Amino acid sequence: MSLYNKINSKEANIGVIGLGYVGLPLAIEFAKAGFNVSGIDVDDKKIAAINKGNNYISDIDDSLLMDLVKKGKLKATKDKSIITTLDAISICVPTPLSKLKEPDVSYIINSVNAIKRYLHKDLLIILESTTYPGTTKEVVLSALRESGLIAGEDYYLCFSPERIDPGNKNYNISNTPKIIGGITNECTKVGQLLYSQIVKDVISVSSPETAEMVKLLENTFRSINIGLANEVAIMCEKLGIDVWEVIDAANTKPYGFMKFTPGPGLGGHCIPIDPLYLSWKMKNLNYNPQFIDLASKINASMPEHIIDMLKKALNKNQKELENSKILILGMAYKKDIDDIRESPSLDILYLLNKNNSKVDYFDPYIPDFVFDKRKYRRLDDLNSEVLKKFDAVIILTDHSNLDYELIKNNAALIIDTRNVYPLNNDDNIYRLGVGKSE
Repeated sequence: MSLYNKINSKEANIGVIGLGYVGLPLAIEFAKAGFNVSGIDVDDKKIAAINKGNNYISDIDDSLLMDLVKKGKLKATKDKSIITTLDAISICVPTPLSKLKEPDVSYIINSVNAIKRYLHKDLLIILESTTYPGTTKEVVLSALRESGLIAGEDYYLCFSPERIDPGNKNYNISNTPKIIGGITNECTKVGQLLYSQIVKDVISVSSPETAEMVKLLENTFRSINIGLANEVAIMCEKLGIDVWEVIDAANTKPYGFMKFTPGPGLGGHCIPIDPLYLSWKMKNLNYNPQFIDLASKINASMPEHIIDMLKKALNKNQKELENSKILILGMAYKKDIDDIRESPSLDILYLLNKNNSKVDYFDPYIPDFVFDKRKYRRLDDLNSEVLKKFDAVIILTDHSNLDYELIKNNAALIIDTRNVYPLNNDDNIYRLGVGKSE
């Protein structure tokens, strides 16, 4: 049976390498569509959890995962030899930055080496991990050429950027348009056919490089506009203007404006990292991407700005940052999720420790975590007695299930970086982007 027929009849065996925030939801979508799916990961805990039907990602329906596992549509394994039985495989592994802010594609390389070992004819390979333009050809294709098989004839190779937005209740894999670009037209056709089984709109582009660039443009666009919002917030503080009022008023314009809001910094697996992938690539081509570098600089400076706000506010209460008791509200990088990757809260925690503050945190989604070789445990409860013990509270993540009225009525000092107290002029509340008279 041809690969086309296997895909159309749902008889194709699908593999997903990497069972994190991108890979597991993708595996579930394929399994839900009727395919037999094998998830491949190096993490024994994730493999054991999935095979027991236990979910570890908040966006996934627990009962759906359990049902798919019980039906035998989804299983997880460390055994990469299973690739010999697969008809299509998606690579969804991390692509972090190194300490030198250079792309770390080692997870992709490890995945490709495994595929190369078990590569066979009529296998469709799709890279989803966000990376710099050229990776699919320079890293994946060049490695697979050693097998002697030819892309577009013996097997098929594409790039399709992931578009996962953790915590988004409106958009998921099935209703978010999918971009795909293959090494050859035939590769693109096969990749488009596979993803059309689980995604309503699949848009093909002319090459993997184009598809790679699409993802970087999307997140660079966001990074630059958030950087602008952050700089405008600082300007408004100096001008004695409320940036949130300015943004809301500007947003009434029905054309030519898109709303972005300031915050304590960038977080997550995409926006802080993806633009730097593009910047690195362009510098290797002897071009300096000024917008990207400037936005990254502004966004990276926001934790320091929040600490400066805190220092000034404490000083008005005749207190110093050193030895002050500070409560961080929210460690996740955005509201209503359990993800702390690249969270600006971690940067602010680091700066508070550096200033010898006494820090605790409360986040309903983050029970405990390890940072800078130290384990942090969440406060057991957030009540009036607990709040009154702190010299200041910093709201870094505006989770929906926090009692902001309780916080307002019992905190000695509040640094509000998310505008949870709009148009509030209380003496003890300091909002990011809002000037206070000295």
